[in-house]
Amino acid sequence: MKTIFAGLLALVFSGSMFAAEVALDFTAANKLYAEGKFAAAAGAYEKILQTGAQSPALLFNAGNAEFKAGRLGLAIAAFQKAARLAPRDAEIRANLAFVRNQVQGATLRETRWQNWVSTLTLNEGTMLTAVFFWVLFALLTVQQLRPALAPKLRNTTRLAVLLTIFSGAVLALQAANHFNSAIAVVTADGAIARSGPFDEAQSVFTARDGAELRVQAAHDDWVQVLNAVGKIGWLSRKQVEVLPGA
Repeated sequence: MKTIFAGLLALVFSGSMFAAEVALDFTAANKLYAEGKFAAAAGAYEKILQTGAQSPALLFNAGNAEFKAGRLGLAIAAFQKAARLAPRDAEIRANLAFVRNQVQGATLRETRWQNWVSTLTLNEGTMLTAVFFWVLFALLTVQQLRPALAPKLRNTTRLAVLLTIFSGAVLALQAANHFNSAIAVVTADGAIARSGPFDEAQSVFTARDGAELRVQAAHDDWVQVLNAVGKIGWLSRKQVEVLPGA
């Protein structure tokens, strides 16, 4: 697996002193990784993330460190977050796919359609739909003001209508996935899903480290999940990392 040690581009922070601290911490974490101290490097990356700093490079390197430390679930969660910031980054998507292939047992898999839709962020989908809409609006306005141009603009207008409808449909799918499809990534090997949100409840199924499960509900420190074969159970939040929809 290829690792990049890119600069902290697009980090979310305020203040030059804080930025300098983050850059130093990132360099130190990269050094730990280069020395083969993967668990320590993963902890160093996590410490940076807890400050609120975010970038594809930081999350990508964190995912690599977690994988090298043998923690598939934490690696997948990091790569998922990185992919949502940079959905068309080939290295991020390749590493995410690679780690997913190491997961044992039942786990959710993205369909080709979901994989294609996820190549755009929600903001990008919104902007694209808005552009097509305003182009269509401009074409219709011109035809109202200059009827003589209507025949020449007919085909262009039809294309604009189709593009607006198509991009709007894709945006609706993106929004539904983002707001209604939280995913729980199992971060503990042999996590036991129970019939209710308490430790004494009956065991329903066991999820392996790295398994991705659809979140159905939440109650206190528990989440109800649906696995890839249709079984429903409750997992402690200590055993999973919950990610919002893509």
